[in-house]
Order: sequence, then structure tokens, then C-alpha cells
Amino acid sequence: MNIIDESGILAISTRLQRLSEQLRKDGALFYKSYGIDFEPKWFPVVYTLHHKEVLSVVEIANEIGYTHPSTISLLKELEKQKLIRSKKDKVDERKRLISLTPKGQELILKMKPVWDVMSSVLKEIADNQNNLLQAINEAENKLMHQSFLQRALQLKSNGESD
Repeated sequence: MNIIDESGILAISTRLQRLSEQLRKDGALFYKSYGIDFEPKWFPVVYTLHHKEVLSVVEIANEIGYTHPSTISLLKELEKQKLIRSKKDKVDERKRLISLTPKGQELILKMKPVWDVMSSVLKEIADNQNNLLQAINEAENKLMHQSFLQRALQLKSNGESD
């Protein structure tokens, strides 16, 4: 056991990042095993557009839960790969509407069988005594109601008033 593992809850962000990086790395290698050149970080945008077809940048950011700048960065990468296209909204010229290109739609067809296998493996990994996915949902729900920062500042101010 290393020092990060021994630190317990204090290193939760580091440990989640480590888990995420391992899953992304293995995911990219698994896509490659199917002959698919795809970065797992693109998944939330591609998957969302597969289900919602046409969305604005703000709508995509809201759907995937990323900041606007992070979403823009992903969209630029996907546009460079010619997996998505954007056009101006006819009603609101400031708004860009994003959709999959035919190349992006073709990619979805190739990835569906991969997603089936990935889903099975991820269910197996998450299905343990403390169900990882359920725990993540619960933690995200708590943070939605009051952020880590808000909680920490509240605890700090309660300690100062003692």
C-alpha cells in the first residue's frame, strides 16, 4: 500500500483520478483492439449527440456536466477529427448547433458492439459490496445540493465561532 492509499478519504480525488485514468487507458486500448481510433475523453460528447442528434454547445455542456471551456475544447478536437460539425442557429446567430457527421455516425455503428462488451466488464468491476456506480451517484447528488467548498467553508466558520 502506498502513502496515497494509506491517506484514506483525504486522497479521494487522487484515487478517483487514478481509477479514471486506468479505465480511459484500457478503454483506448480496447477500442484499438477493434481497429477503432477513438479517445475515451470524446465519449460523453459523441454518446450524447448519438442520442440527442442536434444540440447547442451550452446544451452539450449541461448534458455531460462539463464546464463550457472544457466542452469547447472537446468539440474542437472532434471537429478536427471530422466526427462532428457545427452550424449557426437560424433563430439565434450567436448559438452554434452541433451534430455528428456521417463519419461520426459510422463510428457509432462500429462502437456499439464495443460498448456492449465495455458495459458488461464495467458492471462486473462496479458490482461489488459497495456498488461503485451507486456510491458515485450518491456523492454527486450530495455535491449538487452543497459543494465540497461550501461544506468546507461552513465547517471552517463553525469552528471559528466556537
